[in-house]
Amino acid sequence: MMTIMQNKSTKLKATGRKEISHERIVEVAARAIRRSGYDGTGVADIMKEAGLTHGGFYSHFASREALLAEAADRAGAEAVAASAQIAAAVPPEQALQALVQAYLSKEHFDSIERGCPVCALGSEMPRQAPEVRRAATRRIKEMIDVVARQLPDWGQPGAHEQALMVVATMVGTLLLARAVDDTRLSDSFLDAAREKITSGS
Repeated sequence: MMTIMQNKSTKLKATGRKEISHERIVEVAARAIRRSGYDGTGVADIMKEAGLTHGGFYSHFASREALLAEAADRAGAEAVAASAQIAAAVPPEQALQALVQAYLSKEHFDSIERGCPVCALGSEMPRQAPEVRRAATRRIKEMIDVVARQLPDWGQPGAHEQALMVVATMVGTLLLARAVDDTRLSDSFLDAAREKITSGS
C-alpha cells in the first residue's frame, strides 16, 4: 500500500535457473506496470530490463495477460506486506495513523513504481483481462482487511465499511494529488485527507 522500501522481500525462494529468471521477470514487470501502466508495459522491454531475451518469454508465460496478472499480484502483495509491517511496528492505537501517514506521505507520492499499485493503475483496471482484474481485486480486499484490523472497532459490524471508506479516501487522494500540476493543491489534498482520516471526524 505504500513505498516498498521498508518491507522485507515478498519474493518466493527460487531454486532453479528457470525459477530465478521467472522471478526476475515478474519483479521487473511489477515495477513497470506501476511506472508505465498496463498499456505502456511491453514484453520486449520487460525482458530486456530483466536481462533476458524476448524469445524466452513464452517458456515462462502463456500470454502477456498472464504476465500482467502475476505482476499485479506481486505489486499488490508487496503493498499489503508493507502496510502490515508499518502497522506492526507501532503500538496498536497508533497503527491506523501510521498507515495513513505513510500512504499519504511525500515519499509515497514520489515513488510510483514502488508504491501502491491501486492508485497507480486503478483507472486502467476496467479494461484489463479478467485474470489481471482478479489478481488486483484479491490484493485490494487484503488491503481493506489490513486497514480494518487497525480500527478501534475492528470486529464490529461497521468496521468493514469504515475500512472501505479509509482505503477509498487514501487511494483517491493520492491519485488526485499526483494528477494535478499544482504543488500547493497536491499538498493540500494530502494534508486534508490525513487530517480527516486520523481525526475520525
